[in-house]
Amino acid sequence: MAFDIDMIKKVYAQMAERVDKAREITGKPLTLSEKILYSHLWDGNPNKVFQRGKDYVEFAPDRIACQDATAQMALLQFMQAGKKNVAVPTTVHCDHLIQAKQGAVADLKRANETSNEVFDFLESVSNKFGIGFWKPGAGIIHQVVLENYAFPGGMMIGTDSHTVNAGGLGMVAIGVGGADAVDVMAGMPWELKFPKLIGVKLTGSLNGWTASKDVILKVAGILTVKGGTGAIVEYFGPGAKNLSCTGKGTICNMGAEIGATTSTFGYDESMERFLRATDRADIADEANKVREHLTGDDEVYADPEKYFDQVIEIDLDTLRPHLNGPFTPDLATPVGQLGEKATKNDWPIKVDWGLIGSCTNSSYEDLTRAASIAQQAIDKKLIPKSDLGINPGSEQIRFTAQRDGLLDVFESLGATIFTNACGPCIGQWDRSDRKGEEKNTIVHSFNRNFSKRADGNPNTHAFVGSPEMVAAIAISGRLDFDPMNDTLLNEDGEEVKLDEPVGLELPPKGFEVDENGYLAPKEDGSSVEVKVASESERLELLEPFEPIKDSELQGVKLLIKAFGKCTTDHISMAGPWLRYRGHLDNISNNTLIGAINAFNKKTNFVKNQFTGDYGGVPDVQREYKAKGVKTIVVGDHNYGEGSSREHAAMQPRFLGVAAVLVKSFARIHETNLKKQGMLGLTFSNEADYDLIQEDDTFNFVDIAEFAENTPLTIEIVHKDGSKDSIKVNHTYNDAQIKWYREGSALNLIKKQNA
Repeated sequence: MAFDIDMIKKVYAQMAERVDKAREITGKPLTLSEKILYSHLWDGNPNKVFQRGKDYVEFAPDRIACQDATAQMALLQFMQAGKKNVAVPTTVHCDHLIQAKQGAVADLKRANETSNEVFDFLESVSNKFGIGFWKPGAGIIHQVVLENYAFPGGMMIGTDSHTVNAGGLGMVAIGVGGADAVDVMAGMPWELKFPKLIGVKLTGSLNGWTASKDVILKVAGILTVKGGTGAIVEYFGPGAKNLSCTGKGTICNMGAEIGATTSTFGYDESMERFLRATDRADIADEANKVREHLTGDDEVYADPEKYFDQVIEIDLDTLRPHLNGPFTPDLATPVGQLGEKATKNDWPIKVDWGLIGSCTNSSYEDLTRAASIAQQAIDKKLIPKSDLGINPGSEQIRFTAQRDGLLDVFESLGATIFTNACGPCIGQWDRSDRKGEEKNTIVHSFNRNFSKRADGNPNTHAFVGSPEMVAAIAISGRLDFDPMNDTLLNEDGEEVKLDEPVGLELPPKGFEVDENGYLAPKEDGSSVEVKVASESERLELLEPFEPIKDSELQGVKLLIKAFGKCTTDHISMAGPWLRYRGHLDNISNNTLIGAINAFNKKTNFVKNQFTGDYGGVPDVQREYKAKGVKTIVVGDHNYGEGSSREHAAMQPRFLGVAAVLVKSFARIHETNLKKQGMLGLTFSNEADYDLIQEDDTFNFVDIAEFAENTPLTIEIVHKDGSKDSIKVNHTYNDAQIKWYREGSALNLIKKQNA
């Protein structure tokens, strides 16, 4: 029986009328993405045509999912909203705060000891406000959502950028910051710029060593890390129907790495099979009644160039396995060509670790395909040359895989089975063979491979591949190994070749689990007490942000001019800093410590304009704050790509940064800045980035006239007294300008509810 089946029936009951109305007003056939968007309008039935990439639209999402690291700040904000219960079904999943070190049992025990204060807070606040709670060890949020909550045709938001994983079950599922989630929890509409549409036509079938992961690795190479920004990627065609549901989830999941708003697939038989296998036949039955509305119209897919803003076609019959990296997930290289490329770039050929799991690739099918390679290594007397780590996606996956002998196969090769949690994928990895200054290489089935991402080491070169390819390369111990053509020497001195992987879409004996880790909330949580100790280092009740006065935007100092890639990992690192995700003051001590200063090419080393000395970014910023001086951060393209963590906006705001001026933003981060009452601005002329000098002061000349569709003027005063006047753009609409004027979106909600 499905969770929230009445809500799902309601969505389906109103879908036909809303889709028909959308076709009528647009005067054309509809993509799946448009059907879901137009059927989830806050105002109900569509009454106007929205311009892609231009119009801000208010939506009514069906549900919300939060992971523990982001849920802390989201729920601390929700506690200020004055509501008794969340307005839509919401869940919290404890998957980020479990460090991978010794193995599942020891690691989970340690996490429950070291993070019990946070877990207790999340459990109690969930119980109080009607939120479903998934305990530590229950699984990775996106796999748990796919197995329990995702449904075709639904709209969901989540406080993690890989919420998009649910597109594998035909949802429009979008990663957001905590403040966006708070709006919806509080019964407010959720605002999004109506996305552009990218169509990916898949033909043929996967074969041999090629996996679903290779589809998105290929797409990432085509579109790059920002090519999907502001767009929904919709997959269709006969090849799409040949993919498993969890394979579709993998493709949608890593769509976050091309900047896409989300990705999705039309409802088909693989989704129906997955729903029935995960004890949700009732959803499958309901979906079948409205099947024609849960995929794009035939005319759209027959002539996609007429209906999508961009179309890509990939033939699965000829698609080759890829490894993407290092240091960016869009550097795509077909397996077999990596050796030459690695030699040319001086990337280490020796592979130290192979890591399988994460929210991208931790399904039963993933484990069976990787286990088929591991079993071959045993049968062919191959000794793995690399360490191997496994993170199952959920307790249901782990229990079923254990029952079916899959985990025994991995352990026979010496693999470590980590907790059903994110682990190394988000930097929660106490790596046993720390490398220090030595260059080293790892391969993994994760989604991100930014510098320092997995182990905090800038010298670790991480490459992204499918689980079966990771297993093969870990066994060989070499980055240049091509299992399709190369042989390996076994312990008897014989040359052996690995056969193609084989896998099972679903467990033949069905899924099974003893204890899934779910705790339902009380029907009436009014008596539940949420305790946050005043002396806590992990949790801190929030104080509302004060609005930034126009007068404070004169004499603004430059905090840092960031050079090159500046992701949310650079702005607010994960890893050991995750422990402070519920304490804004403490976590602010990591603000921008990973960003490269354009003037000295160093990290966490910026000039204090008052003393002339250099210091850490948070330390210098705290001095500015103590003097009551606002600052500005300047950045490059796609600033804030990566995780949805709103801490990357809240921390600078808390410390006194008033504005962020860049060449371009990643979508979620730009929204997070707006929600927290800051100015997120872009250069009208990108070349003006080069005008910024280390000792500059900024005057926001016409901030009093801040208005929709009107650029702002900034006067830059250089140390020698010379000045430059530049134009900067923004995407604030009237409602978002009100957020800014009130100090934050949450302040406005509280004011309206007062």
